Amino acid sequence: MFKFFKGKSHIIKWLRKINGSWEGTFKSEFFKNDDGGQQLSVYAENSSAKKYAEKCVTEFNSLPENTISDICKGIIESVEENAEENFELPEMAKPADILQYCWFTAIYVSVPKDENQISYIVEGEGDWGEVIGFVIKDSQLAYVGADYFDNAD
Repeated sequence: MFKFFKGKSHIIKWLRKINGSWEGTFKSEFFKNDDGGQQLSVYAENSSAKKYAEKCVTEFNSLPENTISDICKGIIESVEENAEENFELPEMAKPADILQYCWFTAIYVSVPKDENQISYIVEGEGDWGEVIGFVIKDSQLAYVGADYFDNAD
């Protein structure tokens, strides 16, 4: 059932194939899941995307500090615009403090026409009652907000 790869280059544990797509897990170096742990899921659109997914996860785990800061600032802006009325955003000393109020669950990978461009979607949720996600293209934040799948291109 589990397919474990030998060697340092394989950081994803591929678990199963679902309707042609592959699901696996990996350890996030920075972002936390809903249990406060480091295990996130990864979904690859097909078996040919599995190797590309390894590149995406490696890149995700080495995002530059300024990109992480941009993600956090974008999450804050999205919360201010889209949060449910009963959620009040607490005071934060720095943008990364927003990560105390949200968590991430999965990375979605599909191979672009130019396989040298690393591109993926990260999905999560927040205490404010809305999903949150962001799109990364070559270590740069391309989009952050609730409509992340619509803004992946």
